[in-house]
Amino acid sequence: MINDNQQLRIIFSGGGTGGHIFPAIAIADRVKALAPDAEISFVGALGRMEMERVPQAGYPIEGLWISGLQRKLSLQNLLFPVKLLYSIWQAGRIIRRLRPQVVVGTGGYASGPLLRQAGSYGIPILIQEQNAYAGLTNKWLAKIADRICVAYPDMERYFPAAKLLEVGNPVREDLLANQGNRAAACAHYGLDADRPILLVTGGSLGARTLNEALAGATDILARDQQVQVLWQCGKLYETTYANCPTAKLTNVQLRPFLDRMDLAYAAADLVISRAGALTISEICLLGKAAILVPSPNVAEDHQTKNALALANKEAAIMIKDQDAQTELVKTALALLFDQYGREKLAENAKKMAYPGAADKIAREVLWLAGRTV
Repeated sequence: MINDNQQLRIIFSGGGTGGHIFPAIAIADRVKALAPDAEISFVGALGRMEMERVPQAGYPIEGLWISGLQRKLSLQNLLFPVKLLYSIWQAGRIIRRLRPQVVVGTGGYASGPLLRQAGSYGIPILIQEQNAYAGLTNKWLAKIADRICVAYPDMERYFPAAKLLEVGNPVREDLLANQGNRAAACAHYGLDADRPILLVTGGSLGARTLNEALAGATDILARDQQVQVLWQCGKLYETTYANCPTAKLTNVQLRPFLDRMDLAYAAADLVISRAGALTISEICLLGKAAILVPSPNVAEDHQTKNALALANKEAAIMIKDQDAQTELVKTALALLFDQYGREKLAENAKKMAYPGAADKIAREVLWLAGRTV
């Protein structure tokens, strides 16, 4: 085992998408709060968003030359074995140099080589799986992991039951701070607190299907000026939709991104979103009524499984991607004027929340490192 008792050192690895990066940062932040002397480092994949987001959060990161297999035949796939072997060698060097007491993986390309190397040195490993359908990397690493923290029940289908800890996904619990202040939230976005508000969010990059559904709903939204729509289209789609007829309606606000998601949630009576694990965790933590439209363009259709976990318990409504154009806005408007229906969804979503997930996982990390807090 490559570690010692003089200095607490922990390596986190997770990336490729915000769904892997932000949980890792949330856990790291909580570890640092519980153990201020801890030296925390990250390992990611070169060229991926973690190489920018992790330093912004205040942590050092090193990049591995690794990428995933493409679904189509490509030159990148021919390079994959070379990249994998090289990244395993890189990961070994990092492990020997940093000498961590524990390594944490939240999914993504880089976590595979790093956690495999950590396991070969007998270093304790914790995995955090965000989705209702386990990712390939985490399933591959399950045998060598000491603890596997999950966000959904029945994950014994993918992981050894003895290693599981169901704690939920780490989310920004500062989102809770302004949830009772609808007036301030509405004022921030220039909305009328006395009229119903629909929040549509496709994430920072946007979601084509959600945008197309809103763009095609000009007539129905124009007929009911009582409804206000806060529409986050994403940076990639701003020029495409900024001048569409729906965006010109006086009751619709189109924005490429939302600077204060806590206030956007606080203002919203109903949320429309994709079914990413972190978004769902935020919806549950805040107890928001929601319509989920799973993206079909994700590995192993895991967003559908995430959405069904809520829909099957009447904690959200799920609309299939191919039905969004005809059903999404019509369903949303009906629900906005169905207070009982919204309250039922919100109440059931709240029951599925896991408050304090980051703290619980951080304490597991420290326990594996030989620290008690």
